[in-house]
Amino acid sequence: MSETSFFMDMIQNITDRGRKLLFSGPRVTDVAANADTETLCEMLLSSRGEASGMALAAEILDRWSVLDAEGAQRFFRLLSDKFGPDTAKLEEAIATYSTDRSSAAILGLHQAAEPRRQELLRRLNQAPSGTAKLVRMREQLLLLKDKDEGFQALDADFTHLFSSWFNRGFLTLRPIDWATQANILEKIIAYEAVHKIAGWDELRRRLAPSDRRCFAFFHPRLADEPLVFVEVALTRAVPTSIHDVLDESRTQIAAGEATTAVFYSISNCQDGLRGISFGNFLIKQVVDDLKRELPGLTNFVTLSPVPGFARWLAGIRKAEDDTLLSETDRSTLALMDDPSWSSDEETAGKVERVLLPMASHYFLAAKTSDGRPVDPVARFHLGNGARLERLNFLGDRSGKAMKQAHGLMVNYLYKLDDIVANHEALAQRGEVAASPSVKSLLKQRGEIKAVANSAAFQSKPRKS
Repeated sequence: MSETSFFMDMIQNITDRGRKLLFSGPRVTDVAANADTETLCEMLLSSRGEASGMALAAEILDRWSVLDAEGAQRFFRLLSDKFGPDTAKLEEAIATYSTDRSSAAILGLHQAAEPRRQELLRRLNQAPSGTAKLVRMREQLLLLKDKDEGFQALDADFTHLFSSWFNRGFLTLRPIDWATQANILEKIIAYEAVHKIAGWDELRRRLAPSDRRCFAFFHPRLADEPLVFVEVALTRAVPTSIHDVLDESRTQIAAGEATTAVFYSISNCQDGLRGISFGNFLIKQVVDDLKRELPGLTNFVTLSPVPGFARWLAGIRKAEDDTLLSETDRSTLALMDDPSWSSDEETAGKVERVLLPMASHYFLAAKTSDGRPVDPVARFHLGNGARLERLNFLGDRSGKAMKQAHGLMVNYLYKLDDIVANHEALAQRGEVAASPSVKSLLKQRGEIKAVANSAAFQSKPRKS
């Protein structure tokens, strides 16, 4: 029996004893046996006994687990309205701090400002499977987050606690291969979010060959639940198409022959941990592990989707006053309204000449309101210090990719010597690290626009 399993069994045993004492033993009280959820939460916050605290936490979480959507919303409103900061203590702490700037006063203000629900969530986490149930709880909260302003603050409390509980220091990196236990492999199939795994045969093709690797982060309180995993292809060159990676008839190579590690799928597994970043640590540790295992690897790249591109381009096309597209460009992009456009070589060639320069603008010039790259996958990799290396026209012809990105895929390059500088350039100055070939597409976009504008000016009648 593992140390983690022994510890979990011990927690379960203590909890069971506490529940017998509180809810079914000879000393049972009406308060404990018949209390509503709010009363149980108050009892948990005031509890001093270890067994009784675990028992109360387990009872609250058990009640939570059978709530319907309406009941869940009421529970979140209870946490939001009844378990915020103690306002009397907070006002007293503010008054003290206004005249006393000592460390003790600052500490008092900090403690008074913390919502009581944070301590409640910490105590709920002590129950058997408490962490897993709280992750599920936040998953439900995210669905309701926009329905109540107080839920925003409640979610901030979850995020604050999860950021500590799922700190990198608590995570373990484990390789996933064809010999991994079946219940975890089933979850890899279920959680794959980028390139769907059709079944066990396809999973075997992704895990069993010598030129394939898969790694996942795990947390000790979620022992058999991967948090995030990455699939890696070992190749001799940087691929331009996902078909080249997943084709079952491809020629396999020995791992030692590979020069390039391709991260072609990164999947977050727990919706309740959205916004808690694991992927940046995952990639960097996998790079280190692969370099130790295979010293011949010199390139570390991704083959990544572009999930926001089609939506962004549709907005540009709809904006009649937008100057990014000439009328000729609009006519060319209108060819994509025919679902079969990518199958015709001539049509695809016309679209490519407009689409790739527009994609370069999307990555290098388009920004969110807070100055970050528009594309979510780009924000992740560029924020990690990767370089936008290449745009791959029709790199993924699946229905999902055609709908989200008109088939576009990109390679991000992780060059270890440049990661810090690239990250700082983006964070401090909003500059996207990109290869000369991608930058030249943006320059080409500007030249095309200038020519189009000039032609439009020449075509206008001159006033006498």
